[in-house]
Amino acid sequence: MPILRTERFSQIAAAGGADEARRLMAGHPYDIVIINTPLPDDFGLRLAVDLVRYESTAVLLFVKSEVYEQVQQKTKDYGIIVLTKPYERYDATELINLLFAVNMRLRAAGRRAVSLMSRMEDIRIINRAKLILIERLKMSEAEAHRYIEKSAMDRCIKRREVAESIIKTYEY
Repeated sequence: MPILRTERFSQIAAAGGADEARRLMAGHPYDIVIINTPLPDDFGLRLAVDLVRYESTAVLLFVKSEVYEQVQQKTKDYGIIVLTKPYERYDATELINLLFAVNMRLRAAGRRAVSLMSRMEDIRIINRAKLILIERLKMSEAEAHRYIEKSAMDRCIKRREVAESIIKTYEY
């Protein structure tokens, strides 16, 4: 019975070596990558380090117990999970479930961060437009704020769009 359940993972791919794995990842980064060392064209350690550079990819590296300590030392700063082989099926399944859960949480945090960055950019642009209205049209801050709000509501557009229009109109 495989340790990866297809009902949980929408895409499962197998690569014959490090080069093929890199090509697969270049086309579409995967959430979890499992590397069973050694690979035919590379041990797999360099591949693991390369793959964790993708922000949303978690890596599980299976190694022989004789090299576990050495590999663990080289990977500890990258967040690569190392498991000795032979492994207990239960341990591998639990680690994969943990990696999946952590990956989903990281993706959600990333989406929140992007949303916050976008909102911060909106605020920056709106404040810039307010400053232009204050300087050029001698409005107070409250009047500039009200003008942008009302214009957005009247035209059924976002405040950022009104602000961008003001900036475009008054800046060279």
